Amino acid sequence: MDAQDPDEALILRVAAGDAAAVRALTARKLPRMLALAQRMLGETPEAEDVAQEAMIRAWRQAPKWRPGAAKFDTWLHRVGLNLCYDRLRRKREIAMDSPPDRADEGPAPDRGLEAADVGRRVAQAMQALPDRQREAVALCHYQDLTNIEAAAVMGVSIEALESLLSRGRRALRVALADMVAS
Repeated sequence: MDAQDPDEALILRVAAGDAAAVRALTARKLPRMLALAQRMLGETPEAEDVAQEAMIRAWRQAPKWRPGAAKFDTWLHRVGLNLCYDRLRRKREIAMDSPPDRADEGPAPDRGLEAADVGRRVAQAMQALPDRQREAVALCHYQDLTNIEAAAVMGVSIEALESLLSRGRRALRVALADMVAS
């Protein structure tokens, strides 16, 4: 079922201490980890920390990597998601004296900023999704993983992933319905 892991040779070189392989692995994987963390957390500084930590863990775990057990990319996505969930749990546990300010949900005052407004609205709608739905949508639509790969990362069946995707897409359509041109 699984073809050879496309990252296997690179991971073996990283495990052997090849500095060029570490740079190549970072160049190949860091942008995707940053994008995943940004989608899950919604905050660039937090996302950068998570992406960096995921890459450090990949570097440290390379000598222990067992080819054939799971694809490296699947493992790295799982590490990134776990780090995101750790950050989200810590955020929920912080008590605040007053509620945070709410973002203005009205249209952007300057029509020239419409694209930024659309991006903000989509990001807000993604953040409003339940964690598992947001995870499924981020992996399949933003990380371009196949349903099989995303299900493996999430540790769920393909049917469960498809259900999460369906509910997440439906919630996004409802949340963004006013943006669709009539």
